Amino acid sequence: MSSPEMNRRRAMRGLAALAGLAVISACTARPLYSDAGLQTGALAGNAARPSILVKPATTRVGLEVRNHLVFLLTGGGNEPADAAYTFEPSVSSVSTSTATVQRTIDTEPTSGQVTVTASYRIIDNKTGQPVAAGTRSMVASYDIPRQEFAAIRALRDAENRAARELAEVLRLTIGQELARLPSTT
Repeated sequence: MSSPEMNRRRAMRGLAALAGLAVISACTARPLYSDAGLQTGALAGNAARPSILVKPATTRVGLEVRNHLVFLLTGGGNEPADAAYTFEPSVSSVSTSTATVQRTIDTEPTSGQVTVTASYRIIDNKTGQPVAAGTRSMVASYDIPRQEFAAIRALRDAENRAARELAEVLRLTIGQELARLPSTT
C-alpha cells in the first residue's frame, strides 16, 4: 500500500470518527421525569410530576382509559385536591370487521379491530387557559367467535387492551406537553 493511500484512509477514519462524535453530541434523549439537565419547563426541579386532575369519563371505554391514566399518574394514590393542571379527555371507540370467512350461506366476520381515540385538552388551573390539545389513538385486534356472548366479550377485552395502551400513550403525552411549557418559577 502506498503512503498517500494510507494517509487518505487515516483521514477518512478521522472524519468518520468526528462525524460519529457530532451525531452522539447532538443526542438529546433523556428520561421523561428526570431532573438532570432539565432547567426549564413545567417538569423542572421538584415539580417533576406536577399534580394533574383527570376529568370524569362519560363512556365505559372512557372510564377504562381514565382509571388506568389516574393510576399511572398517581402511582395508585389519591388524585390531587388542588391540581395544577386538568386533563380533559373525550374518548370514543369504533369497531370494524377486518376479515370474513364464509362458514354458512352467509358471510360472517371472523376478526375485528377496535380503535379507541382520545381527543384531549390540558388546562392550566391558575389561568383557566388550555396549554395543550391533541388526539391519540390505539388499535387492538380480536377474534369474533360464533357464540354471541363470546363475541361481545372479545370486543370488550379488545377495548380494554386498547384503553390500557392509550392511557400509557396519554401519560407520556402529558409529560411531553408539560415539559414544553415555560417554567413559572
